[in-house]
Amino acid sequence: MKRYGNLYPQIIDFDNIYLAARKAQKGKRFQHNVLQFNYNLETELLKIQQELKDKTYQPGSYRTFHLRDIKTRLISAAPYRDRVVHHALCNIIVPIFERTFISDTYANREGYGTHKALRRFTDFARSSRYVLQCDIRKYFPSIDHQILKQLIRRKIKCQDTLWLIDKIIDNSNEQEQVIHYFPGDDLLTPIQRRHGLPRPLGKGKRQKAKGKKFL
Repeated sequence: MKRYGNLYPQIIDFDNIYLAARKAQKGKRFQHNVLQFNYNLETELLKIQQELKDKTYQPGSYRTFHLRDIKTRLISAAPYRDRVVHHALCNIIVPIFERTFISDTYANREGYGTHKALRRFTDFARSSRYVLQCDIRKYFPSIDHQILKQLIRRKIKCQDTLWLIDKIIDNSNEQEQVIHYFPGDDLLTPIQRRHGLPRPLGKGKRQKAKGKKFL
């Protein structure tokens, strides 16, 4: 399996960080925190770039709320400058992982989404006798950090990039407790290892959460 190195210079390139800021503010340009950041945009971006170069970057604290959408979900919002860093990272590493997805993976992918997934489902439903409808129970709260890091290292070998990825994962906020056992775990493993990542908001849920001032 090919592993990718020398990614970090692309991540911390100023043009990439500027593009990340453009993406992070999409649909949020007139929110107070975005306006405040953009008032000194170049200074803020240079500060982020320097922190990433020096490896002094430290993510801020997430703010959380519960969103009622059929069932209650815990939603976490990272500080705006951290979302800029997330986009700067994703600009470079997402294309690497995109190549590993099957064509019928629709969640959180550019050019895919709910409507395209529904059309594809309709095609399958018309051509197939049986359709299995299922969901992964508490997927995001169940993500094991150690296993996730191991999977990422199968594709990425750039140590600086892995430092940033680990920094973001390690500073994610606590999610609801879910007890799952994996092969090799003992009785206490699920409570000794960290689990859970913030749930990304789809477009529909972003609209429902629009009234939350910190989004």
